[in-house]
Amino acid sequence: MKILALCTGNPERLPGKSYKTGIFKHAVNGAVMIDAEGLVGDAICNRKHHGGVDQAVYVEGSLTLDWWSSELGRPYEAGTFGENIVISDLDNRDVAVGDRFAAGDLILEVTACRMPCATFAARMADPKFVKRYTAAARPGIYCRVTRGGVVEPGMPMEYTSFSGDKITMPELMETFGRRLQGADRARYLAAPIHYKLRAMLESQADEAH
Repeated sequence: MKILALCTGNPERLPGKSYKTGIFKHAVNGAVMIDAEGLVGDAICNRKHHGGVDQAVYVEGSLTLDWWSSELGRPYEAGTFGENIVISDLDNRDVAVGDRFAAGDLILEVTACRMPCATFAARMADPKFVKRYTAAARPGIYCRVTRGGVVEPGMPMEYTSFSGDKITMPELMETFGRRLQGADRARYLAAPIHYKLRAMLESQADEAH
């Protein structure tokens, strides 16, 4: 595996919308510093739902984007979905919470899957894209930065699977927002999931007692 693209963006206004968004990403040339908050210089406009230490970097696998290119009927341009990093030979469906990506000094740890929103649908100019993306069950990958570093396109990317029970991106998308019971909830809490999801699951556990 290697880094195929690094993408950042500036605040831009969606057609017909009053607000600006950071979803418009474009591939950059040269080295980029990635710290605990993500790619230095990348715009994150709505910090209530985007960014933060457990959602600092958004990764897409090239095999998944190849599938989307065929599905959309056009070549996929890096950054179209708002991702920060495109990794070669990676299928999003195979990735699980706790898996790690390493390049140079950088270490990323998977925390959550991308859940589509109205801004994403507007970006794709398709009001039905939220349903379409969900039905595809190939969600993007959110990561925390466990160690920052400077990376650039073409660098090798080492992939390490989580040693515990697997919670894949499609499973996480399917169960998102649901009330989990007993063993399933314990399995999720045993993984290094996004802190917001952890808090929700812990509150469910408290209610069960």
